[in-house]
Amino acid sequence: MMTPSPLKGIELIDCARANGNDGIEVAAKQCGYGNNLEAFEAALREACQSIGVEFNQFSDLLKSTTNYQKDAGEIVAPDTPSEL
Repeated sequence: MMTPSPLKGIELIDCARANGNDGIEVAAKQCGYGNNLEAFEAALREACQSIGVEFNQFSDLLKSTTNYQKDAGEIVAPDTPSEL
């Protein structure tokens, strides 16, 4: 759902990340910036800078901040349902 006024701060970052896989144009619209991509990126840069996150381009937000392996860890479970 598109916001009626442009988002700022952490709300902007969260919205941009949530819509980022659909492209910068969709993210800008959803965050209240319409087709003004320059204002959208400027606001993102400012928001990221205020929380100490490096931002060079929009794709920086789409990179995962956690680095984990899908198969890491050990599964602990009973062998059969009757062993619960």
